[in-house]
Amino acid sequence: MIKAGIIGATGYAGGELVRILTGHRDVEIVWYGSRSYIDQRYADIYRNMFKLVDARCLDDNMEELAGQADVIFTATPQGFCASVMSEEILSKTKIIDLSADFRIKDVSTYEKWYGIEHKSPQFIGEAVYGLCEVNREEIRGARLVANPGCYTTCSILTAYPLAKEGMIDMNTLIIDAKSGTSGAGRGAKVPNLFCEVNENMKAYGVASHRHTPEIEEQLGYACGGEIVINFTPHLVPMNRGILATEYASLKKNVTPGEVKEIYDEYYKEETFIRIMEEGTCPETKWVEGSNYVDIGFKLDPRTNRIIMMGAIDNLVKGAAGQAVQNMNLMFGLAEDEGLRLVPMFP
Repeated sequence: MIKAGIIGATGYAGGELVRILTGHRDVEIVWYGSRSYIDQRYADIYRNMFKLVDARCLDDNMEELAGQADVIFTATPQGFCASVMSEEILSKTKIIDLSADFRIKDVSTYEKWYGIEHKSPQFIGEAVYGLCEVNREEIRGARLVANPGCYTTCSILTAYPLAKEGMIDMNTLIIDAKSGTSGAGRGAKVPNLFCEVNENMKAYGVASHRHTPEIEEQLGYACGGEIVINFTPHLVPMNRGILATEYASLKKNVTPGEVKEIYDEYYKEETFIRIMEEGTCPETKWVEGSNYVDIGFKLDPRTNRIIMMGAIDNLVKGAAGQAVQNMNLMFGLAEDEGLRLVPMFP
């Protein structure tokens, strides 16, 4: 039985980790870490866990937790994991960090986009970017995994096969993405109040969103060179889900069948990626509550462009589900263990 600790267990991603791991047959949660709710019953904070979790919240003492857990999930704000990371901790346990602290390989890029000093850059080189469908073998042997961001997971997987095959001009790539409000976290913020979000839709982080360099770095690896993209996120009045619509110029003439063959070839063994038929547009409702990524595309011969579309649940495949998928790989378990979650509909 794998002993797991969660730091940040009372945020939305942390709560989703608890939900998924509670149903995982090979895991026991030994630490519900939450600085804001120390010594309060977890089920009093998340009442959906009434009679399911009979534990109290503990603090965020990583050093103490490292002696008790085989794996620690840090569902915390940027900067926390890097500030406490040490060789002593990594010698005792594995870390899956859901923040951006170890996702970006260039320290100066991280510090520029996140506006904070990186406290443990010596571990960035070791950290494996935890996009399971791309870095599966590296994840298996990792001590430290950087769990990808929600927008980035959807954006990268949607374009990855075509980027890898050199089919699209990467410097023409434009990503327009929409997210439910849970992506902003559980903290009280005026822009996320019901009256602010309901019956409304807005762009934010225009030309400045922190996930931009992460997407550029990973798709740059795919196509074999540095790229610059436009990425614009939007907030929509729903709880969960991300829909990314991506536009790029084609480098050669292709048929819908040829594009479908490429997607099918790259993802044919992937349990959690579902490729739509050409012209079928993915919907967030089709993946809600699950670890699936639905991907569709449409060719536009008039403009010689392709429109790629991807949908995920931002709290599952975009955060907690992907973290559990990474854990399964790191411990030699079936990759879908605990993640056989049928999407909820309606």
